[in-house]
Amino acid sequence: MLTAKQHELIRFIQQRLEVTGISPSFEEMKAALDLKSKSGVHRLISALEERGFIRRLPNRARALEVVKLPEDAVTAKGSANSGKTAANDTIVSSHAVKRVPAEPANDVIEIPLHGRIAAGAPIEAIEGQSSMPVPAALLGPGDHYALEVSGDSMIEAGIFDGDFALVKRTETARDGEIVVALVDGEEATLKYLRKESGMVRLDPANATYEAQVYAPSRVQVQGKLAGLLRRYH
Repeated sequence: MLTAKQHELIRFIQQRLEVTGISPSFEEMKAALDLKSKSGVHRLISALEERGFIRRLPNRARALEVVKLPEDAVTAKGSANSGKTAANDTIVSSHAVKRVPAEPANDVIEIPLHGRIAAGAPIEAIEGQSSMPVPAALLGPGDHYALEVSGDSMIEAGIFDGDFALVKRTETARDGEIVVALVDGEEATLKYLRKESGMVRLDPANATYEAQVYAPSRVQVQGKLAGLLRRYH
């Protein structure tokens, strides 16, 4: 069952699409739902996306498509059963939803900035003291945070000193994914995750560095790389 805010948001998005053909901006959604920040909007959209109610059109920041609606969110024209309550959470097939193209925009959200992370020898991960704006199009569903990269051990993966790694919070990752790994509970590093012979190997992407091998109990995955931001001076 959707929450009241999730119901409210999907109704607002669908109404805006029907009227203008363009999905609302994060700022418009924040104002319509009386939320304090765009981060709240992002969490609601991620939840709706994970449950298959909406989807983001790729490579476009302001491009949401309603895939299906709870029963109470369907307009009278779209369904003969619109009198049912939201509590039923009955799903209407996607053909009942008006599909319209959306236009790009530059919506951004604020995510926590948790300090610097090593792309070389592990260094202490500094817990966040601030936040940074990130284009919403760079982030998929889930909770995210940012880390500033220090070092050059991942340059062959296109990750350079001073870049900002956008990280999706997770405690699990597949073999070969780039992860934020916390070693011995105090040092964090950005590396490829490999598992072999009952050990965890953290591989660099720079031939001048050697892999770091640890017992599984010493390594905790704190997220996996979702994207990068780079400043040009």
